[in-house]
Amino acid sequence: MPMISSFAMRAGVVAVTFVVAGFVKGVTGMGLPTVAMGVLGTLMLPAQAAAMLLLPSFITNVWQLVAGPSVRMLVRRLWPMMLGIVAGTVGAASFIAGGGGEWAVVGLGAALTLYAVAGLLAWRFSVPARHERWLSPAIGAVTGVVTGGTGVFVVPAVPYLQGLALKKEDLVQALGLSFTVSTIALAIGLAREHAFAPGDLGESFFAVVPALFGMWLGQRVRGRIGAQTFRRWFFICLLGLGIQLMARAFV
Repeated sequence: MPMISSFAMRAGVVAVTFVVAGFVKGVTGMGLPTVAMGVLGTLMLPAQAAAMLLLPSFITNVWQLVAGPSVRMLVRRLWPMMLGIVAGTVGAASFIAGGGGEWAVVGLGAALTLYAVAGLLAWRFSVPARHERWLSPAIGAVTGVVTGGTGVFVVPAVPYLQGLALKKEDLVQALGLSFTVSTIALAIGLAREHAFAPGDLGESFFAVVPALFGMWLGQRVRGRIGAQTFRRWFFICLLGLGIQLMARAFV
């Protein structure tokens, strides 16, 4: 009986986490892996949390990617960044897969904290076209290292893509492209480090329906809530999660 109760409690926490994470993504166009990793990272090892979010992240990001008309244009423009993401993620996956120990949790907390602070301070910068050729693969590689080390793939990819002066629809699609590639690269990296196998997709598959429901719900209410207020509280919650994860290494 205690085992059944424990399993049911874990399943309930996972379901609620992915409903909330999907809701955030439905409202803002991003945040599902970030929220999922932040919450699940307090309950399990980062590698376990990362493996669990693979299918929900992949499906929701592909949905976001194909929902617009500019896929080919974005791939032609951003492929150096995508290559950097793959190389960095696969190369750094050994850290989250076990080599980093508790420091993987600290790294996750640091990534969430940095992203939250950047969001709360509304950091923005523009990327001159003449620098994009070399900056794109460099940003991709750094994003990949952060992804491979923490399971979070928003830093520094999101600020960089926001600095490209893309149209709103193209930006949402570019984020979908970046997150999709990051998810695939993370799966490859975890599999390479024997921290993930196709047989482990059961829990990840279980999380798909709550994530899709949350995303649908977020899209439905997106126009009915104040975007700025929602984003502010989203970043405040991420900041609290990030600080809590970092503090775990010192208590």
